[in-house]
Amino acid sequence: MNYRLIFYLSLAFLYSNYYASSATATAQTVHFKIQADRPQQTMEYFGASDAWSMQAIGLWPDSARLKVADWLFSMETDHKGQPKGIGLSLWRFNAGAGSSEQGNNSQIGSPWNRTECFLTSDGTYDWNKQAGQCQFMKLAQERGVEKFLAFFNSPPVYFTQNGLATNTGREGTYNLRPECYEDFAVYAATMIEGIKRKHGIKINYICPVNEPDGHWNWIGPKQEGTPATNREIARIVRAMSREFVKQGIDTEILVNESSDYRCMFSTHQTDWQRGYAIQTFFNPDSTATYLGNTPNVKRKIVGHSYWTNTPLEALRAIRCQLKDTLDKYDVEFWQTETCIMSNDEEIGGGGGYDRSMRTALYVARIIHHDIVYAGARSWQWWRAVGGDYKDGLLREYSTKDRKTGYVVDSKLLWVLGNYSRFVRPGAVRMAIETYDNNGRLIKDGETDTQGIMLSAYRNADGCWAVVVLNYAPTDKTISFDIPETNGVKQWQPYTTADGKDNNLIPGKPVKYGHPVVIPARSAVTFTSM
Repeated sequence: MNYRLIFYLSLAFLYSNYYASSATATAQTVHFKIQADRPQQTMEYFGASDAWSMQAIGLWPDSARLKVADWLFSMETDHKGQPKGIGLSLWRFNAGAGSSEQGNNSQIGSPWNRTECFLTSDGTYDWNKQAGQCQFMKLAQERGVEKFLAFFNSPPVYFTQNGLATNTGREGTYNLRPECYEDFAVYAATMIEGIKRKHGIKINYICPVNEPDGHWNWIGPKQEGTPATNREIARIVRAMSREFVKQGIDTEILVNESSDYRCMFSTHQTDWQRGYAIQTFFNPDSTATYLGNTPNVKRKIVGHSYWTNTPLEALRAIRCQLKDTLDKYDVEFWQTETCIMSNDEEIGGGGGYDRSMRTALYVARIIHHDIVYAGARSWQWWRAVGGDYKDGLLREYSTKDRKTGYVVDSKLLWVLGNYSRFVRPGAVRMAIETYDNNGRLIKDGETDTQGIMLSAYRNADGCWAVVVLNYAPTDKTISFDIPETNGVKQWQPYTTADGKDNNLIPGKPVKYGHPVVIPARSAVTFTSM
């Protein structure tokens, strides 16, 4: 018998047990105290856009398109209590400029990226245009969506300086003829009223420009779009405001869908004419561009979080700078568009669709930072359905003629649902205090970018939703409570993680105040019971 071998094996066993028990004894169970007496922002909507897939999918057979609508909008559950969809509460409608009717002459290479326009070349309106998109708005409305946002990438081609919906060959100014500002305003008002009459859909919000400060100046055959200077934006917003007042339209006009947060409070790869958006539109000293007293325009600005998510220091720092400027000028903020870009190197950039938690958690970390540090009241993903790129909640596979096809879901869809499904319009985010095992306060403890990130909301009906992200490759044990309130006896968890069907899975209820394990690489939402 090899006694030496037995001795070393026994020693190894003792050491392994010692270190295991020691690790257990010293493991940190972080405790989160939800401060119900310290309300932060009131949340409004979670959403996504119909660009550009819904012009086809909206006309697919019911067997294909209804599944898409259920995934995006349904608030129903199955017999096991599992959600059928993520309950988006706002839908962005891409108001087309007419590049589709121009065909290849539009200089936009892919037919997928061209859009129709309700206005025709002879000046009349065809309300059967954009039929797929309008049909999908109806599906959203049938599933409880009440708010619709229309956004223009370009004015109708009949009003543009180059006769196109893309900026090819032009400098970085608005692709709208100077004498057509009022015409564009009339078109926007007529479109709102026409969609309401034809389809029974009210457009609640409208944004006349999209990424006007993009440093690329919209040069190239990729999609509809145009740059614009701040003075040009102010001019078209004022024209629309006058027309809406004239026609008795209460649709809110939004500015200005900046392409990068840094263009909202400073300049970034552009100049002052297309930077400093917050100060430009909401500081009374900016007399040429001030919109704070314009009818149908609230003290709200909308922007996109592209290019601001890496490195991790910038993820937070840029949003804190944004929030400081917003607070200084008393302006609310919506994040209305983002997806994965080439600089998001942590997950391999934007190329190639990813159905896994890798992309889903990366985006969830962005959502957390946009809400907690930038103070976003609404958060919207770029495309509801995309192709072989990390820009869609869902991935489409269509036939060559685009008349039918099928769509697959992703963890990104369901992780967004950890927010959109349970944090409903009117919910109030509450401040968080975080403590270690010894009761010591952990500064900014609600955000560990490589571990636990937690945010808490009280819905308008009094029910609570606590969203917990675990970015770490290991399980984490936490506890949380609400010292300033009572009445919550249990929490119902819904978990999204890697693995087939692990999408908002309802788990066993957790007793109030008890420690709970958050699985590795997961998103878990707890609702009060």
